Amino acid sequence: MDYGLIGEKLGHSYSKDIHEMLADYTYDIHPLSKEEFAGFMEKHEFKAINVTIPYKQDVIPYLDEMDDNAKAIGAVNTIVNKEGKLCGHNTDFSGFMYMLKKHNIDVNGKKCLVLGDGGASKAVVAVLKKMGAKEVIIVDIRKTETAITYDECFAHHTDAEFIANASPVGMYPKCDASPVDLTKFPDCKAVADVIYNPLETKLVAQAKELGMTGVNGLEMLVAQALYAVEFFLDTKLDEEKIDEVYKKIYEQKKAEIN
Repeated sequence: MDYGLIGEKLGHSYSKDIHEMLADYTYDIHPLSKEEFAGFMEKHEFKAINVTIPYKQDVIPYLDEMDDNAKAIGAVNTIVNKEGKLCGHNTDFSGFMYMLKKHNIDVNGKKCLVLGDGGASKAVVAVLKKMGAKEVIIVDIRKTETAITYDECFAHHTDAEFIANASPVGMYPKCDASPVDLTKFPDCKAVADVIYNPLETKLVAQAKELGMTGVNGLEMLVAQALYAVEFFLDTKLDEEKIDEVYKKIYEQKKAEIN
């Protein structure tokens, strides 16, 4: 494999279509079990890869270097093999920032909730802090050093003004699930979900019903892919291609559903 995606369950991935629209190479979808992961990384027989759930942190010990962005976030979704040296980057950060700016979601001075405490969550938190959020609270199913529980969230933080879902809740095939009921958050003005399959999660659909801005993760996926291609090929691409590819993929996937 020259270029591709690794993760545990990749049946839902749109990355092959997106990368092959953005660049002139074959992009392989390469699911890896936890048992297969270590051997794959030790051999590193690839030119460049993207990394998704659950390996965005697990890849770090195999890397020779990480850029400042990836170091600050503590998660990697893009790895380039430079003559045997593995270099880690994080394009989720730029992808999520692109999505917020595209939809005029202003988090400056706002109280923000981030649902989920995995690799994607770390990039989302970094973006919110960079964009001037007043407070960023991470919520997860288990209490950790960095996250509170959903019970604590409902008890003390229903005044949140922005909610990002960086958990897998609501992702295909369990599309009927939603991580929270938005009626409990009367001050919330916008919701961004990093999930892109389904094209509209239950969470985003509810946000729109309640008059909030609701954005699904497909634009973020295309944006982070474009920034990954730039690392893969050591080149610069026109950001306008993000919207062009997003619209094509959206129409293609919508037609498949219908």
